[in-house]
Amino acid sequence: MSTVPALGELTFRRTPDAELVIEISGDWRLHDALPDLAPVEAELVGAAPPRAVVVDAGGLGEWDSSVLVFLSSISALAGERGVPVDRRALPVGIQRLLELAEAVPEKEGARQAEAEASLLERIGTRTISAQESFVEMLHFLGDATLTFGKMLRRAARFRRSDLLMLMQQVGAEAVGIVTLISFLVGLILAFIGAAQLQQFGAAIYVADLVGIGMVRDVAALMTAIVMAGRTGAAYAAELGSMKVTQEIDALTTMGISPLEFLVLPRIVALVLMMPLLTLYADLVGVLGGAFVGVTMLDLSISAYMQETASAVSVLDLVGGMFKGTVYGALIAVAGCLRGMQSGTSSSAVGVATTSAVVTAIVWIISACGAFAVLFYALGI
Repeated sequence: MSTVPALGELTFRRTPDAELVIEISGDWRLHDALPDLAPVEAELVGAAPPRAVVVDAGGLGEWDSSVLVFLSSISALAGERGVPVDRRALPVGIQRLLELAEAVPEKEGARQAEAEASLLERIGTRTISAQESFVEMLHFLGDATLTFGKMLRRAARFRRSDLLMLMQQVGAEAVGIVTLISFLVGLILAFIGAAQLQQFGAAIYVADLVGIGMVRDVAALMTAIVMAGRTGAAYAAELGSMKVTQEIDALTTMGISPLEFLVLPRIVALVLMMPLLTLYADLVGVLGGAFVGVTMLDLSISAYMQETASAVSVLDLVGGMFKGTVYGALIAVAGCLRGMQSGTSSSAVGVATTSAVVTAIVWIISACGAFAVLFYALGI
């Protein structure tokens, strides 16, 4: 017949010799409800502390570190008041562990918070960290470039099925969110233009504003920002999780380059899909502007589309798709870079994901500014 083990129990009493006898019995385990130690502490710190403390563990069953913590706290309180503690009735194992814990006293000031670093020290630390991150990024870009060269020579080792699956994930599965954002951005541009152009009786030129704005810059930019939050974060989280589960180490052990097997398909998939998503965003953005033109400005759909076609050139269309391709490469590189730099804890994966999105957006905005200056200089 099996019996349920008794939970930890604690009793104490005063003897006629002014000794405090503490009796512990039952099973003392951290996951069980343990007795309250406050009454015993009150006896030790009261107005009339005992002459000595005697610990009786004759009824102790199974135990873990909870017993050691309790006895250590009792010994510490008694030692502060010069009250001796008799632990001869304890099991030998507990006595040895307590002696080991008390053999090396805690270093004074060990629990104090670290002193706040000076401003110069913080600047130096941030500078060194930025330098190391920049060097890691250069190494990653160099390795990725060499890996891309191997792909062109058909020497890269990755599964074509993975590439097709990634293309579906970053392409077809992103159509919904790209449709929503592009349509709303086209609406916003049309509203902004209509508010001003109607004053001059030139409402038809809303089509020019929306068409040129979407095709040249806005469609590629908004699509890239959406994909940075959607796909760039996913890349960082996937690769970071693989580092946590040591899948990347396993690939390296088997002689397979993680850059070829994991990073290369992700970069290629996003670079191939971003121009198509940008072209689709151009169309949806123009339709968003047409919705405002037809419903609020009393324009016909045919007149709106003809004005858009006359305002937008093929060079504008190609330039916007080229920008989208570059943005796609930046997003993929940022996501994979932060994922490969991730630590091996769950919190590190979250940090890598956030860093990937921030890095990608900063790179996208910087590239957009650089393209604006370059295209203006070239007269495009």
